[in-house]
Amino acid sequence: MAKLPRPQAPARFRAMFPDLADWLESPWTGPPPFLTGQVFRLEEAIRDDRYVIRAELPGLDPENDIEVTVDGRILTIRAERREQDNGPYRSEFRYGSLAREVRLPARVDPADVTARYDKGVLEVSVPVPVVKQEGTRIPIQDADAMPGQPPDQAG
Repeated sequence: MAKLPRPQAPARFRAMFPDLADWLESPWTGPPPFLTGQVFRLEEAIRDDRYVIRAELPGLDPENDIEVTVDGRILTIRAERREQDNGPYRSEFRYGSLAREVRLPARVDPADVTARYDKGVLEVSVPVPVVKQEGTRIPIQDADAMPGQPPDQAG
């Protein structure tokens, strides 16, 4: 039995949606690139009075490829993966600039923020400020619990 060639997307469709056409014509390798976009995954947690953000950024040089900034309550993580080789080949790696912003629970001093990169995971730690109650609490008296007091006469 003869093997049938794989169908090819029409040229006009391929020109308009190159990522979709490539994905439809290739064997299944996971979610299509046009759905995943240029993002990286994050985890957020509170540990030991610190707000911890972990980002999956494998294969990057933390000194040259990753930047962490704080502006008010916004923490921004930027990363850039540069293409190493220009030869003709097929690659499913993502290259280019990536950025994510995380809204912090409160304003922080950038000097108190720490960042560590270990085995492809960036961990940023931000102190969580102690929440102080605003104002002074006023005790409420229960009129029913106070014997001998005449009730207020509203009239």
